[in-house]
Amino acid sequence: MSGPQCCENPPALSSSCGGGHVEELGGLKCYVAGSPDSHRAVLLVSDVFGYEAPNLRKLADKVAAAGFYVVVPDFLYGDPYNPESAERPIQVWIKEHGADKGFEDAKPVIEALKSKGVSKIGAAGFCWGAKVVVELAKHAYIQAAVLLHPSLVTLDDIQGVKVPISILGAETDHMSPPQLLKQFEGVLNAKPEVDSFVKIFPGVAHGWTVRYKDEDEAAVKCAEEAHLDLVDWFTKYLKNCSYL
Repeated sequence: MSGPQCCENPPALSSSCGGGHVEELGGLKCYVAGSPDSHRAVLLVSDVFGYEAPNLRKLADKVAAAGFYVVVPDFLYGDPYNPESAERPIQVWIKEHGADKGFEDAKPVIEALKSKGVSKIGAAGFCWGAKVVVELAKHAYIQAAVLLHPSLVTLDDIQGVKVPISILGAETDHMSPPQLLKQFEGVLNAKPEVDSFVKIFPGVAHGWTVRYKDEDEAAVKCAEEAHLDLVDWFTKYLKNCSYL
């Protein structure tokens, strides 16, 4: 179950932020960035605050600048978690927005990308979105995966992963503490057929890659390091590697 850390530092949502634009893809509104002629696409699956989060869209633009067609679907259907809504605490909200539905909704988006000529697709998930991405990785709907401060992901999920996966975690994380990530690493190390990378960032907390404050230089630096790791992983497996 999602906990308090999943809801800390909520962003100020804005439909106008980012250098890309919103269009419908696979039946969902999506923020898209980068050249639609690219044959390499990356899905970014948001945390509970949804696809209008400014830092998430900044990251989409950054990944697009590396040569990918980036798609951030609105898997929450215009209903991101609102921490000020006393009637719908996270325990209630999450029942209406299961990651299993996000997984199902991702399939037509992926098919839409393939119909545009995309030949390789990676996906990165943040907190809630990591569960969606790990499901895609278990069924090989994608060619590479990145999980950032994951929520709800289990050892059984990791055991089922079939594509190269990078897991970027925080030193202070009640949802996926370092001890659990070390267990993930052990499971992955026992699967030599699946390349993997697990990294724990010191001095940061759950959510740091997309919910940092711009004025916090240390937080920004750590987020940028994680962003670079994400781009490098997708460059390796979507551009430079013949895997799958």
